Amino acid sequence: MTSTTASWESTRSDILRKALSIGVAVAIYGVSFGALGSTTGLSVPQTQALSLLMFTGASQFALVSTIASGGTALTAIAASWLLGTRNAAYSLRMSPVLKVTGARKLLASHLTIDESTAMGLAQDEKLFEGNASRLAFWSTGLSVFVLWNVATFIGAITVKAIGDPKALGLDAAIAAGLFALVWPQIKGRHTLTAAIGGALIALLLTPVLPAGIPVLASAVVAIVIGWSWSKQVDV
Repeated sequence: MTSTTASWESTRSDILRKALSIGVAVAIYGVSFGALGSTTGLSVPQTQALSLLMFTGASQFALVSTIASGGTALTAIAASWLLGTRNAAYSLRMSPVLKVTGARKLLASHLTIDESTAMGLAQDEKLFEGNASRLAFWSTGLSVFVLWNVATFIGAITVKAIGDPKALGLDAAIAAGLFALVWPQIKGRHTLTAAIGGALIALLLTPVLPAGIPVLASAVVAIVIGWSWSKQVDV
């Protein structure tokens, strides 16, 4: 076995191990979603369909939470759509990395979520001719998809035994996991400023604006900082 082959095997094993651990961590939150969906009044098939077809945790929670709080279907859809728009930006970033077409492109779009994007970008895009980034994306996306849906089903059918999902702290699992994924990407003054600025804006706006709007507003910080930084580099 050559050193390159050994290095790839080591990298591959590390990526797959992390992808599985992320899937397990997210699945804990999936149980919470399944339980919340059932307590909101959705049937088990309806709750499951959201995880299979929508497959973006924040948007799913925004949808059922809005309905649970008495909001209209239109308001619930708008809130979930606003949170889901960030996935479009993820797709643009991951497209040159994945280099897929046809049916695989549709599948990649469905699996483009916070965790798969963060894992894909955490790898050196040139490492092993981009195979490390692609493996990280696909393995994480599939791991989360399978385990999230299994967890949703478990939560939906066992909601009475679980009780209040928030009482168990399950509502914080995704935020904690995403923080762990994003933290390694903060490598300099600009990324740190963008992270802190976005977090502060989201924190300040969350109590006064509908779900989804604070997330989009915080993204403006990253855009402005990135634009100003690129101008400085050009100069």
